[in-house]
Amino acid sequence: QVQLVESGGGSVQAGESLTLSCAASGNTFDVYAMGWYRQAPGKQREEVASITRGGNPSYADSVKGRFTISRDHIKNILYLQMNSLKPEDTAVYTCTGKRKYDSDYWGQGTQVTVSS
Repeated sequence: QVQLVESGGGSVQAGESLTLSCAASGNTFDVYAMGWYRQAPGKQREEVASITRGGNPSYADSVKGRFTISRDHIKNILYLQMNSLKPEDTAVYTCTGKRKYDSDYWGQGTQVTVSS
């Protein structure tokens, strides 16, 4: 029912910035929070940031001070502003809609590649 579509990924050099977007469609009434996950080759998927419906953000230690998560509640768009990108940020980034009583919603992901 709910569809999440990410955009904004690409290839950049270290130190540059990117902004990812996630457009949500469908009935999101049971989504209590949104988040961004990433997975690099050979590594576990990790949550990099999340934000509640009330606007309270949370960040992984590896991205604190560099990434900012925000959302446009009216347009149903989730954003991830990524500054001072590092090669270790290279991964597929996927947005999620978190639900308490059922499985979370997942997008298809967008590739971010940071070269040194």
